[in-house]
Amino acid sequence: MGGRGSLARQLLVWQLVVVVALLCAVGVLSVLQAGANFRTTEGRRMLSVAEDTAATAGVRASLADPLRHYALAPFATTAQSLSGASYVIIAGADRKVLTSPDPNQVGEPLELGDSTALQGRSWVGELGGATVAHVPVIGDNGQVIGLVAAGQQAPGFWEGVLDSPDNALRLLGVALVIGVAGSLLLARRVKNQTLGLEPHEITALVEYREALLHGIKEGVVALDPQHRVTLVNDHARELLNLPEDAVGRSVDDLGVDERLRDVLTGRVTGADQVALGEGRVLTLNRMPLDVHGSVVTLRDRTELRTLQDELDASRHATDTLRAQAHEFSNRLHTIAGLVELGEYDEVRGFINRISSAQGRWRAEVSSRIADPAVAALLIAKSSLAAERGIGLRLDPASELSTVDEVLSTDLVLVLGNLVDNALDALNEQGWIEVSVRQVEGEVLVVVRDSGPGVAPELAEEVFRHGFTTKAAEQGSRGLGLALIRQTCLRRGGSVRVDGAVFTARLPVEVAL
Repeated sequence: MGGRGSLARQLLVWQLVVVVALLCAVGVLSVLQAGANFRTTEGRRMLSVAEDTAATAGVRASLADPLRHYALAPFATTAQSLSGASYVIIAGADRKVLTSPDPNQVGEPLELGDSTALQGRSWVGELGGATVAHVPVIGDNGQVIGLVAAGQQAPGFWEGVLDSPDNALRLLGVALVIGVAGSLLLARRVKNQTLGLEPHEITALVEYREALLHGIKEGVVALDPQHRVTLVNDHARELLNLPEDAVGRSVDDLGVDERLRDVLTGRVTGADQVALGEGRVLTLNRMPLDVHGSVVTLRDRTELRTLQDELDASRHATDTLRAQAHEFSNRLHTIAGLVELGEYDEVRGFINRISSAQGRWRAEVSSRIADPAVAALLIAKSSLAAERGIGLRLDPASELSTVDEVLSTDLVLVLGNLVDNALDALNEQGWIEVSVRQVEGEVLVVVRDSGPGVAPELAEEVFRHGFTTKAAEQGSRGLGLALIRQTCLRRGGSVRVDGAVFTARLPVEVAL
């Protein structure tokens, strides 16, 4: 693995670096604290040693008589031996050293630094790396006749570590052992949590995941247990028309359709759930991830649905032709029978009635509906209704001029689905009335029938979940009514049902 190393080894090394750095900082602080304690303690002790020496009558007498300076050495040596000080020095008022453990210092000026001893005041400070106390020796006339300097050399760094009150070295050793053991346990735990993957493998896995998520033609949405979006790829963002800041937001705050929200949050379960997005038919599959939430995949079925609609249109056209052929065959049989019976006058009357009925319906539709596609749809549905024994009539108030191609397509979708739902609701016998009017910048489509209608409690649900008018009896049957609702809303219109009356409003101009 070259310089990358295993995850456990890297964690161990970094943990050791952190532990060693921390322990070194603790050791330095311990030594600094010990040094401060040393200066405070030894400063007081050296001051006491110097004061005791300066107060000795023999020292005062020897300093007062220059001929007796030789007698000062025993006093200094005794004080140094008894106190354990590094040195005790006695100097005259002229700063000249009279006695010192270092013979080379005798006769040399004593280094005073900031000392105030020659002004008659005791002083404690640091000189030459040692804690020093200077005490003046006062003669009988009240004058300073000399001074006593007692000093204790400060320990070095490692000596301070070894001699620190907290036993820092042993503490460092114990902490190091604990740190190593903790690092090994942590590395093992992290290894288990990463499924045994090494850092470079985790990096590669993340790169593969990003490439996969943004490269596939399916939408992927990941949700946490609180139904907040934790991940969404580009295709899902496009299919659901999600904002750029969708990650971290709750599904309820994204403004998606209620059906989509139910599937995403798991309130509706099952494979290949169908819902409507922004002008799209989507298939969703949700996979729960235990305590981590869920992942939902989305597929765009709009093209497939378009093909299905085209197939349905072909099927309806075939049914219409079959119905017309069946009706034409029955009429031919009737005419043939009348001819065989010699009822020629009845034949002429029968043919006139047929031609008159068909001509009246075509003339009525053509005179009121100028749009060719909508007029053709109504004429075709008439034959299909006649085969089932259902009467299809046009409201006398209907009136529609030629509209643009997009609106014509939407009207065919809305009107065709509404008439089909009415035919399914009636099955046989009864009547259907269609009203198509263009008023105040919108086209009003009303389809009513003689059936029982939709129960009030299902008036909204039939559109929301894609039920047909048979939802109360047979459950979900498709997306017909949901597509009608989406088409109307896309244009800025509306659709509603009141019993057996469906009313759709489609603005002539699409709302922006």
